[in-house]
Amino acid sequence: MKNKIKNVFSNGFGQLTIPIIAILILVIFNLIRDPGFFSIELTQNNDGNNVLAGNLISIIDNASELAIIAMGMTLVTAACGGQDISVGAAAAIAGSAFVKILSNAGTDGISGGLVLAAFLFACVVAMLFGAFNGTLVAVFKIQPMIATLILFTCGRSIAYWISGSATPNVASPIIDGIGRIIPGVPIPTPVLIVIAVAIIFKLVFHFTSLELLTQSVGINGNAARVNGINSTFIKILSFVILGICVAVAGSIGVCRMGQVSHDTLLLDIEMDAILAVAIGGNNLGGGKFKISGSILGAYIIQMLTITLYAMKVRSTDVKAYKAIVIVLLVVIGSPVVKAKVNKYISRLRSGRIKASEKGAGRT
Repeated sequence: MKNKIKNVFSNGFGQLTIPIIAILILVIFNLIRDPGFFSIELTQNNDGNNVLAGNLISIIDNASELAIIAMGMTLVTAACGGQDISVGAAAAIAGSAFVKILSNAGTDGISGGLVLAAFLFACVVAMLFGAFNGTLVAVFKIQPMIATLILFTCGRSIAYWISGSATPNVASPIIDGIGRIIPGVPIPTPVLIVIAVAIIFKLVFHFTSLELLTQSVGINGNAARVNGINSTFIKILSFVILGICVAVAGSIGVCRMGQVSHDTLLLDIEMDAILAVAIGGNNLGGGKFKISGSILGAYIIQMLTITLYAMKVRSTDVKAYKAIVIVLLVVIGSPVVKAKVNKYISRLRSGRIKASEKGAGRT
């Protein structure tokens, strides 16, 4: 581990340098401020189930929806060189579609099969809206942020229409198990879902050429097209995959609350998702990417939020403090700063080499 950290600094800025440094700073700061900040304990919840509790558990649990959406946002960013600002509204639509299937069943009528059907329906709906955004970007050549502004503006109204202008409750043991804890498993279920989604991405990248194709389209779409890559399809596919991630995150959000709240479900998550991608060391202009960096970025944002609350910062001031820290991280990770740091490190290394050569010549 010591050698890996040494390599990070000696070889200059890599894609994961900024998130690793940010996590180290936050961990050290919190340990100095409160040595027990990351302690974990096994307690019982109101239902008598054994659960893990503590700030660390809160961080990885509450960042689950953000981490999942950040994975999909990474693909869109890499392929299209832009970001989808409608993911929060799309999550509300997916959540409403999820609840629409479950609301007529009643508390006792919600079975595992019905929940699966509701989730698949939410995925289909979110994928269709993702394909709509992708078509505007890939076919009509509209800048991603402008294209997705349409759904950002009207998405939550669409979610309200899907639910029939109501806020039905869908509380049941199965819903609670998905949004909180499965009896007998002390780890929050959303954390397990994040792990499952990350594994699926890893397997897809391993057994297909999706990662390479996405990066090729993002680096140079014209060159990719000349080499036989259908850049239009890759861009639309990235939005469709993001739609699936949005459906997963929206369903988790509904299961946490036991209902769908169109106005508050994953509100402002699109901004945090874009920041998670940026903090994760990914180029917001497209091209090479690391899903792991975006996941780390999501946890950094949530760790910063929990840290501020632990320091008794007022909820109305949290966003301002987060903005200051995030601006610093993004600036430090900018191409200009990276180039200067790498140039400085190269000079130091070349100076050491020359000094060692002179020393060898004298001997």
